[in-house]
Amino acid sequence: MSVIKEKYEEMRKIIPQSVAIVAATKGRTIEEIEEAARAGIGIAGENYVQEAVSKYKKIEGLKWHIIGHLQRNKVKDAVKIADCIQSVDSIRLAEEIDQQCAKIPKIMPIFIEVNIGNEESKSGANPDEVLDLIRQVAELQNLHIEGMMTMEPFFEDPENARPYLKRMKQLFNEVLSYNIPNTDIKILSMGMSNSYQVAIEEGSNMVRIGTKLFGPR
Repeated sequence: MSVIKEKYEEMRKIIPQSVAIVAATKGRTIEEIEEAARAGIGIAGENYVQEAVSKYKKIEGLKWHIIGHLQRNKVKDAVKIADCIQSVDSIRLAEEIDQQCAKIPKIMPIFIEVNIGNEESKSGANPDEVLDLIRQVAELQNLHIEGMMTMEPFFEDPENARPYLKRMKQLFNEVLSYNIPNTDIKILSMGMSNSYQVAIEEGSNMVRIGTKLFGPR
């Protein structure tokens, strides 16, 4: 059994089947990603569009999610390969995705990214602005809001991230309570290699795993 398959199966003993695992593949080789796919991974998450495009051409059978900050000048390339864009954090970005999708044509599943820790170093919409942003994005014809995502503050002890993860779940529930038209928000993407267990306890149903699956880069 390969090391990646062994790590994946160990995680699956802890992670319920109802929780999707996205392999965070930034900086990973084609061979590593193919090994993850053989182990059972169905979704690859890429931070950079150019890296995603180069891998997309060489690997079959995976869904590709953009999980990193997406610049508007990269949208044209992103929409051609992405099965989902998890990092929509502004109406300007959403409008650019909508316009580029209209040309293909394609309806793009997206998540709204939230900067739950209000960290200056991270992208994501301010929690106080999320509801209005979702209402605006929901009016665009070529996008379909299917989830919300956050990259919570990093702590060596993942218990310290729990308040942020809890707050994100509360925001998620608040958004759902409004039953915003033209949305189908079911996925809460939060939790990474060091925090996924706490994130799942707090309501995440999609986690993004890199080093825990592949080992250190």
